[in-house]
Amino acid sequence: MDALQDWTRSVAPALGVDVGLVAATQDQVLDMVRDVAHGVVRPAAPLTAYVVGLAAGRAGAQGGDVAAAVAEALAQVDALLSDRGAAAG
Repeated sequence: MDALQDWTRSVAPALGVDVGLVAATQDQVLDMVRDVAHGVVRPAAPLTAYVVGLAAGRAGAQGGDVAAAVAEALAQVDALLSDRGAAAG
C-alpha cells in the first residue's frame, strides 16, 4: 500500500483536503467501493465514492463535521446495499 499512501499524501493537499481525514476514513471508503463494485456494478463504485465526497464537502461547507458526514454517508450506502441484497434474496 506504499503507492496508495504516497498518492494520498500527494493528491489530498493538492486538492486542499486534510491528509489526516483521508487516512482516518480510507479503510472504510475502500471497503465501500469494493462492496458497491461487487454488489451493484463496477462503474457505480467510483461514482458512489464521488457522491460520498460531495456529501462530506456539503457538510463541511455548512460548518459540519466532515469525518462524521463521511461516516453517515458510508452508513447510508451500506444500508442501500443491504436493502438491495435483501430484495435480491
